[in-house]
Amino acid sequence: MYLLEYIWIDAQDQLRSKTKIVDSMEEVNNPPIWTYDGSSTGQATGSHSDVILKPINNFNDPFNQHYKYPARLILCETYTSDGLPHSTNHRAQCAETNTLSQVERPLFGIEQEYLLMETDGILPKNWDTLEEPGCGPQGPYYCSVGADRAFGRRIVMEHMEK
Repeated sequence: MYLLEYIWIDAQDQLRSKTKIVDSMEEVNNPPIWTYDGSSTGQATGSHSDVILKPINNFNDPFNQHYKYPARLILCETYTSDGLPHSTNHRAQCAETNTLSQVERPLFGIEQEYLLMETDGILPKNWDTLEEPGCGPQGPYYCSVGADRAFGRRIVMEHMEK
């Protein structure tokens, strides 16, 4: 038995999920299409509420490895019951643009920013106090270089490689 955590974006651009239990490795490798009640997520009316979840990619679930059964995160696109991309399914538009523009080879990406914290959860990495230089907007640590300002490079590079 396997736990598949289907994840999608709702009408308010919030993540939603629900768990499907499957019996075969075939279903883990090729998760089945599933549905949910879109009237509860702002994506449908109560009288016509089925929204289709189409699996796009899946990964080991790092949050649920303590359960008895292996778990996977299933990233999904949403579709109407007519088989059309749901109006909140922005990934489908990107995929279509990518397919139609192969000569130009479009690149879609996200800018990823994060801040490494000390284990106390209060101070940024390598700061002694909150009065450190750069506490103001965009201080010397933004897009910085050097051992005195750019901390955790190894973590950042490992993250990028994943």
